Amino acid sequence: MAKMYYDNDADLQALMGKTIGVIGYGNQGAAQAKNMKDSGLKVIVSEVKGSPQWKQAEKDGMTVMSTPEAAAKADVIQILIPDQYQAEVYNKDIKEHMTAGKALVFSHGFNIHFGQIVPPADVDVYMVAPKGPGFLVRETYEQNKGVPALIAIQQDATGEAKKLALAHAKAIGATRAGVLETTFGEETETDLFGEQAVLCGGLSELIKAGFDTLVEAGYQPEIAYFECCHEVKLITDLVISKGISGMRKAISDTAEYGDVTRGSRVISEDVRDEMRDILAEIQTGEFAREWILENQANRPVFNALRNDQKEHPIENVGRKIREMMSWLK
Repeated sequence: MAKMYYDNDADLQALMGKTIGVIGYGNQGAAQAKNMKDSGLKVIVSEVKGSPQWKQAEKDGMTVMSTPEAAAKADVIQILIPDQYQAEVYNKDIKEHMTAGKALVFSHGFNIHFGQIVPPADVDVYMVAPKGPGFLVRETYEQNKGVPALIAIQQDATGEAKKLALAHAKAIGATRAGVLETTFGEETETDLFGEQAVLCGGLSELIKAGFDTLVEAGYQPEIAYFECCHEVKLITDLVISKGISGMRKAISDTAEYGDVTRGSRVISEDVRDEMRDILAEIQTGEFAREWILENQANRPVFNALRNDQKEHPIENVGRKIREMMSWLK
C-alpha cells in the first residue's frame, strides 16, 4: 500500500528564507504561486512582459520579471509552462542559472523523463503534481482544504529534496488532502496513458461513437447528446464520490444490469490490447518522439486533427443544448 503524507509530515521551514521562482503564470502557475505566497513563502513569477498573464500576476500582487531574472534570483525554480516549450526556455533562460544547491521543480515529468531537460548533478530535482486543475488547487486552498498531489525525487544533491518537496506540497495545500510518493517515470507514463486511453482520447471517442450510433439509427441528435454526452458528468460524479460500486447502487437495476452485461462487450479484449499498445508506445518513448517532432514541424498533424474534430456533429448539437442550461452560464 502506498504511503500517504499529510500536514504533520511536512515542514514549511524547509522553504522559508528561499526565493521560489514560478516560471509561467497560467492556470497551475497562478494557483500554486498564490497558494505558496499565502502560505508565507517568498514567491516571484516570470512571464512574457506585457502579456495578459504578466498583467494578471501584477494585479494579483506578485513580483513579476523575465525568466532569466527570475532564474537568477530564485533558489527554487518551478517550471509551469506547457511541456512543448519547457526545454527551449530551460536551455535559453534557466540553464546558466542552475547553480549548485538550487532546486528545479516540475508538476509533470515529461521533459525530465524523456531527457529533454538535463539538469546539472549538483541541484535538487523534484516534482509536486496536484491531481486537479489550477482553479481547483486555488479554490480548495481558500476553503482550507486541498487537492491531492504526487511528489517525486529525481535528484537529491543536497540531501533535502524530499523535505523540500513535502514543504512545497504543503504550501499549495496538497498535504491537507494527502500526498503520494512516485517517480518521474511512473507519473509521466501513467499520466500520458490516462489522458490518451481513458480521460481524453478514450472518453471523447466513446462519447462520439455512442452519439454516432444513435444518430445513424435515426434517433434525434439532441436526444443522442443527452444520453451519450450530457449524462457522462452525472455518472462520473457518482464514481468520484462513491466509487464504481457506489455508482451502481445509485442507478436503476436496469442500468446496472446493462452495465455489467454489456460494458465488457464495448471495452473488449481487442480494446484492452490496443490500450497495451498505447502504453508500450509511451514506455518506449515513441509517443514522446512523435510529439516532439510534431512541435518542431509546427504541428501539421495536430492542427489538422484539431480542426477536423471541431466539425463533428456532436459539437453543433452540444452548443445548442448547452444554451438551454442556465446553470452552465
